[in-house]
Amino acid sequence: MRNFLKYCRLSFIISLLSCNAVKAGTDNLELISPQDASALAAEKKAIIIDVREDNEWNSVHIPGAIHIPLAQLNSRLPELQSYKNSAIITQCRSGTRSAKALDILKSAGFNHVQNMEGGLIAWNKAGLKTQ
Repeated sequence: MRNFLKYCRLSFIISLLSCNAVKAGTDNLELISPQDASALAAEKKAIIIDVREDNEWNSVHIPGAIHIPLAQLNSRLPELQSYKNSAIITQCRSGTRSAKALDILKSAGFNHVQNMEGGLIAWNKAGLKTQ
């Protein structure tokens, strides 16, 4: 009986670790580097949605990005319906707001959404073009 309980505990622990490993792997699939985002956007294989505020956008932004501040995203989802089956990359200053945007889009049925890791800060560090 004692060995059976040890086995059950060990199985339970392994199951928990496996679930966390699968979740971590899934989260990584939702991230994209600025370099990969730039290449996909340049090849017209993805669109970039910038969820920063108006003043941030007016200061600097990625050429060709679509600007929809995070606070307006839910109400402006109809504008994005034509991209529902397209690759979408969410982007903000550092990656935090765009992670929330990713969740909103996925909840609305957009299946091919990735968050640009590090946001515009990482984009600039990579020396990629802005306007």
